[in-house]
Amino acid sequence: MDQARIIEDFHQGHCIDAWQMFGAHFAYEGSEGVRFTVYAPHARNVSVIGSFNDWDGTRDRMSRTGFSGIWSVFVAGVKEWDSYKFRIEDKNGKFHDKSDPYAFYSETRPENASKVYNFHDIRWNDDDWMASRTVGYDQPVSVYEVYAGGWKKNGKYPYTYGMLEENLIPYVKEHGFTHIELMPLNEHPFDGSWGYQASGYYSCTSRYGNPTEFARFVDACHRAGIGVIMDIVPVHFVKDVFGLRKFDGQALYEYRKPEDAESQWGTLNFDLWSEEVRSFLISSAVFWCRIYHIDGIRMDAVANMIYWGGNSNRGTNEGALNFMKRFNYYLKKEFPGVMLIAEDSSDFPHVTASTLDGGLGFDYKWDLGWMNDTLKYYATDPIYRSYDHNKLTFSMAYFYSERFLLSLSHDENVHGKKTIVDRMWGTYEQKFAQARNLYAYMFAHPGKKLNFMGNEIASFREFDEKKELDWFLLKYPKHDSFLRFFTDINRIYTAHPALFQKDYDFYGFQWIDADNAKQSVYSFFRQSDSEYLLCIMNMTPVSYEIYDVPVPAKGTWTEIMNTEKDIYDGCNMCNFKPLRTKTVKEPARFPQKITIRLAPFAAVWFTCPKKASGPENG
Repeated sequence: MDQARIIEDFHQGHCIDAWQMFGAHFAYEGSEGVRFTVYAPHARNVSVIGSFNDWDGTRDRMSRTGFSGIWSVFVAGVKEWDSYKFRIEDKNGKFHDKSDPYAFYSETRPENASKVYNFHDIRWNDDDWMASRTVGYDQPVSVYEVYAGGWKKNGKYPYTYGMLEENLIPYVKEHGFTHIELMPLNEHPFDGSWGYQASGYYSCTSRYGNPTEFARFVDACHRAGIGVIMDIVPVHFVKDVFGLRKFDGQALYEYRKPEDAESQWGTLNFDLWSEEVRSFLISSAVFWCRIYHIDGIRMDAVANMIYWGGNSNRGTNEGALNFMKRFNYYLKKEFPGVMLIAEDSSDFPHVTASTLDGGLGFDYKWDLGWMNDTLKYYATDPIYRSYDHNKLTFSMAYFYSERFLLSLSHDENVHGKKTIVDRMWGTYEQKFAQARNLYAYMFAHPGKKLNFMGNEIASFREFDEKKELDWFLLKYPKHDSFLRFFTDINRIYTAHPALFQKDYDFYGFQWIDADNAKQSVYSFFRQSDSEYLLCIMNMTPVSYEIYDVPVPAKGTWTEIMNTEKDIYDGCNMCNFKPLRTKTVKEPARFPQKITIRLAPFAAVWFTCPKKASGPENG
């Protein structure tokens, strides 16, 4: 370890490996023990207290390292899993017992001390995966978003990392998802924050096991061909007194001005102008990618970093913008195959443009505009949908301005908003039909996909971190059929390059009829180098035995997905035989057409291989 280099980079805001020096590290300095190091520039004195010295602040006093604000001490005889804190005396003589900001492991809530941990037990068997992974621009990406403490329970307790390895991975694999996104697993004191109010940015939460067990889970995901994305929260942190708040008696991690420090979540905003805070957060992300082989980082609440307090009227936060650019630059440099994803509700431009071109440097941005417009449309009575027809066409007017990811996340299943299926207009049966229609639209629309756990079983109960998913629903035919539908659409999606190969290329999508507001029927096609895929969506309870659809190529078109199949609990008004094109007599943009059956609320997909078709447009 080049300590001098780390210290210099740390103070300049360019350190990507700060954890290698800070925190608790096993060492041999005449005897076996642990060296503890902490950044506390405003402190008068610092001691390490713990289970190894009876929490006595007079025994293991730390020494200041030069003028850098860094304190360090070697303590002999400290063992793995020993608990510790830093006792900090501030300039006013007041003492603060603080958890280690760089701790690798922590006591389980409600306890809050840090624990000594050594990574020697972690073994990896994912070399092939790590060598071949990419950010997936031209690959299928269907993400299953999971709250680890609420997917399934073992009695009243959440599944451990080992139980998730045994149960979650086969489930995700069986139902066709390509990635798991984990809501924050960094240590946090309150279950109800779902991990978004963190206290330990290097500490893998002890709720579900230890760091070695979590690494085994990730390794098993990779061996099963599943990527792992993790949420991180560089905007704000929890206020609890044992954490980062006034860490050395003064504002150190948060802004000094209270109006900037206080967040809308009752937490404290990181001072993203501070070089040491930048090094802390960048190093944290690098840590998770390097130590735990994480395949994607989803950054929460980006709009609240772009603008002061998330309010565009207050102007852009230039320090935070520079932080994000630096963060993404270093992550991309170190891990070119790791996805960098922004959860951003703003219209700030160039979020997914390269930092080298002046952008923020993310690979993907959640398309929250698409989500809002789409869910509002599906909640509208079909009688009035003709007036809102543009809600489903508008997304393609801006889609190519960024690399968007379509998300129906946990945010759309909480706080009285209702779950996805329950937001659909109509009767109980009509809700299921339209939810199938919605997902067929989502998976045919350009952009990668994300769905929160429970979406796939059409859960009617909103997310509650204290309960597991309502798995009993699968005893009922409608829910069991819905899971079969979701599995099939995932598998069809991953099997057909037209649905993902040209997601961010104008070539990959074209409207056939975007203006049929009178009937509320939409039609468009996707294409890859090898095939066309046609999507028709009927948004009303009216059926059509004969419905003409223009198509981009002459040939045979085969139905591969119909949301009204009987196996999905639909009416089974399908197109059971391949359809040959017919020539349109009058001049038309598409001189070929097929005639289909279109059920109420049906979404239908047809494919035509290019090698078997004639030239485009006939």
